[in-house]
Amino acid sequence: MAKSLAAGLQVKAKFFRGLADMSRLTILEALRGGRKNVSEVVAETGFSQPSVSVHLDCLWCCGLVDREIGRRFTHYWIKSRKVTRLLEMAEGVLEDVSDRVESCSRYEPSKEAQSRTK
Repeated sequence: MAKSLAAGLQVKAKFFRGLADMSRLTILEALRGGRKNVSEVVAETGFSQPSVSVHLDCLWCCGLVDREIGRRFTHYWIKSRKVTRLLEMAEGVLEDVSDRVESCSRYEPSKEAQSRTK
C-alpha cells in the first residue's frame, strides 16, 4: 500500500473513531437543529455541562463545528453542510442494515465510551 494512501486511511479511521463516540455524535445531532449555546446542548442531550464543553471543543478543534464566542455565551453550529449530509447518509445506509449492525457483536462500544455518555 502506498505511503500516502496509508496516511489518508489513518486520518479517515481517526475521523470515524471520533464520530463513533456516542457523546460527540449526540451533540452533532443536536446541532443539526441549528446554532446552539452550551446550555441548550446540555438541555437537549442531558449530558453534563463539562462533558458537552469538552466534546464541543474536540469537534471544534477537528473542524466539524464552528463557534462564535459572545459576552455571555458561546454558540456552536455544524461548520459544513457536508457534515450534515454525512449524518443523513449514515441514516440512509442504516435503513438497509440497522438490524444487522445492531446485532453485530464486533461493533460494541468500549466500556469507557459507555461510561462517558452517562
